[in-house]
Amino acid sequence: MKRQLAELSGRDGEKRAALWLRAKGWSILANRVRTPLGEIDLVARRGKLVAFVEVKWRKDKAELDHAIDERRLSRVAAAAEAVAHDYAREGEDIRIDVILLAPGSFPRHIANAWQP
Repeated sequence: MKRQLAELSGRDGEKRAALWLRAKGWSILANRVRTPLGEIDLVARRGKLVAFVEVKWRKDKAELDHAIDERRLSRVAAAAEAVAHDYAREGEDIRIDVILLAPGSFPRHIANAWQP
């Protein structure tokens, strides 16, 4: 039951992140993209930039500082590399972003979070 609740709150966080990105001028190309290397929560485009976005939802704003780590980011980066050709056109830039969400706080968007 606890796992199901976490899954539901995660999906809600992804919907909120997508709405926030749209408000900032991004178009959402896909959500919950599954690859053999991992899952990408959102794929978004603004201009000539495609972002593969990891979304983290926490009940408490203080927990956001520890919500993402190098291991998780490397999985998202590997998954993005596997499907980048499906979303990015010739000449477009790609990057890995993170959006951190918690009740009562504005989304924290970390652009270009993965730089190997």
